[in-house]
Amino acid sequence: MKIPTLATDRLLLLPPEAACEDIYQRFYTDANASRAYGGPLSPAAAWTRLASDIGSWYLQGFGVWAIQRRKEGDFIGVCGFWQGQGWPRELTWWLVPEARGGGFAREASLAAVAHAYEAFRWESVETYMNDENESARALVLRLGGVKTDRRLFPDNLERDVFRVPNPAAA
Repeated sequence: MKIPTLATDRLLLLPPEAACEDIYQRFYTDANASRAYGGPLSPAAAWTRLASDIGSWYLQGFGVWAIQRRKEGDFIGVCGFWQGQGWPRELTWWLVPEARGGGFAREASLAAVAHAYEAFRWESVETYMNDENESARALVLRLGGVKTDRRLFPDNLERDVFRVPNPAAA
């Protein structure tokens, strides 16, 4: 499978690869940065997340992209789609702390969502987050997300589910 590359004005969304290990280590071993994603993790577990994200493309036909700033050439996080066994598929993203607040997560998410509707031909893109993750909820609302449900998830937590519209249809 050839993983597509997406481009925005400021970003490239690239297939995750071994060169992304440093950004995964920096994010997942930082307790504050990764707390909404099961962190902090050991360096070995962070590497395993990278391997899982690469493998998702080959097992499921979708996954996350590594976000690279075009001008600077540095990796700042990931954005795309995740679906663990027994979990619903979701739009997901994370950024290292120093890249937050610059609109990068929104820009990357818009590109990923448009790709899901247009190239993957998905009828719906959904996302969900823990109730206390206010920054994720705010981003979903800025993406035009609409709450469609509240569900019990495999970890026995209830979460709101949001449908994110196709930005190309706006």
